[in-house]
Amino acid sequence: MMNLTQEQKRQLNSYSIYIGEPAHPLFTLKALKSDPESALRIVRAISGTDNSAVAASYFSRRIGMFTAMQLYTLIIYEEIWDGPEDALQFGAAEEYGKLSVSLFLDGGDYVMVEQAERPKIVRNLLRAYVKEVSDTLRTVSAASSLTHWENMFGFLLYHLHVLLSDPGTAPDAEAVMDILKDGRTWEGLAKESLFAKYLRGSRPSLLLNTTVRTTCCHSKDVPGLIQCGYCPLKQ
Repeated sequence: MMNLTQEQKRQLNSYSIYIGEPAHPLFTLKALKSDPESALRIVRAISGTDNSAVAASYFSRRIGMFTAMQLYTLIIYEEIWDGPEDALQFGAAEEYGKLSVSLFLDGGDYVMVEQAERPKIVRNLLRAYVKEVSDTLRTVSAASSLTHWENMFGFLLYHLHVLLSDPGTAPDAEAVMDILKDGRTWEGLAKESLFAKYLRGSRPSLLLNTTVRTTCCHSKDVPGLIQCGYCPLKQ
């Protein structure tokens, strides 16, 4: 995957992930983890909200899209992006007529993953892009850890719905979903599999457009955005 196909780039672009340098760089993942207060101040300015919890959730939805795409890429191509944290950049980009925080990376940092490595890789993805980001954001905002986890799960839920519905990808999607539901994957990350708890024994396809979330992602509180379809506050 050193040379991404146009289809692979299109898939990434559809989730606000772009190959190359941002025209308007904001900060890197490494910078976020070392100075979350400065990074969140920038996110507040771009998103148009003064509420730190809303801005933190807005940002974790953005990196949640990337984490879900990492798992999608693992299933489809048996590859993941494995670049350093200072190479994972966030930049200001216009999307649907609104300035947004988008993610930029080097397409040459993708590596192959053997099937036997999947449990370790899935755990590492959860740790680096959700657990550590959540822990960091919670030092400067009131958004809960579960809010950040559920922000990623929402995107993953749709990916699994699509992949499990295709006979060609269903076996690998099922294998990765089993890893995500396995409590051993979550040792050191949470007391139990938060994804298994999120599914509540249901298949992903049955949970689409339902109030599967237990926390609000605050999308409805960001100027220009609307309430998400999984919101527990949905009327």
